[in-house]
Amino acid sequence: MAERVRAFRVRGRGGPQKFGVAAGSLRGLLRKGCRLLQLPLPGSRLCLYEDGTELTESYFRALPPQTELVLLGPGETWHGCASDIERFLAAFCTQREAVVEAARKLLTDERAPRRQRLLADLIHNLSENILAEDKEEDEKWFEGLESRFKNKSSYMRYSCESRIRSYMKEVSSFISNVHPTARDAYKRIIDLMAEKLKSVKYNGCYFDRREEEEAARLCTTEGWFSCQGPFDRDDCPCKHSINPYSNRESRILFSTWNLDHIIEKKRAVFPELAEAVKTQDGREVNWEYFYQLLFTVDNLKLVHIACHKKTNHNLSCDKTKIYRRRKHNHRIS
Repeated sequence: MAERVRAFRVRGRGGPQKFGVAAGSLRGLLRKGCRLLQLPLPGSRLCLYEDGTELTESYFRALPPQTELVLLGPGETWHGCASDIERFLAAFCTQREAVVEAARKLLTDERAPRRQRLLADLIHNLSENILAEDKEEDEKWFEGLESRFKNKSSYMRYSCESRIRSYMKEVSSFISNVHPTARDAYKRIIDLMAEKLKSVKYNGCYFDRREEEEAARLCTTEGWFSCQGPFDRDDCPCKHSINPYSNRESRILFSTWNLDHIIEKKRAVFPELAEAVKTQDGREVNWEYFYQLLFTVDNLKLVHIACHKKTNHNLSCDKTKIYRRRKHNHRIS
């Protein structure tokens, strides 16, 4: 039976140009491709452009016509279309200043609003000063801030601490909703939470690039933050990300991102804590569980404002964690 001839799009690893090559077998396609791209046949092979899967004869027969393939010479590798992106970004970064200057020249003569916006965004993003930490290295980043902030991490810590302090104030103000007979017990728990927050500096370390081990739970050491998605999803549908350390505009924009309580503090955590101290009946309220829900990433998700749903999450506290056994001190006689 004669082999069915099909056409494929073949390109080399080092360039974007594609060639139409027709063949009825993998060996025939490889031979024609090597001749076209001037590669030695021994040691060369074909793989899928999309994910780098190397072709076998049986796999080749199952491919639809016009599949895009990459021809690799001896010793060459291909990891899929991500390889193109990596090479593009590497070239882009090494010539960043030249690209910015060229974009500025184009912008001075550009009149179309949409192209103006694209060029302005390109200049803005390439002018980032992400690695700078101290004020003298990136004075524009600090415009509008109090003079007491000498480096970026100090301001980001302060910003995070302010959010956590606001949650603490909300817990304290909820005492007016607690049954009068339980307010003293509620106040003692508030004091314990406040003491613990002070000991960990109000969790501001999560936003400090210099405390990498602590910060790793919310961001990378380079300062990139990714939206963790709406409360009912495991990922962000729009793939939002931001680096507030990069420039002033990103720092301001990041202030609009929310720390979203998955189990909501006002609808679930506060009322459950108030009920727990009212009906404890000699049991010890597990205040550290409520502390985790209110102030830690166990129950907080960093989300872009567009992903922050204001609707009821319909989630409740874990009833098995509300109380814990009292600790008994045994006296040795």
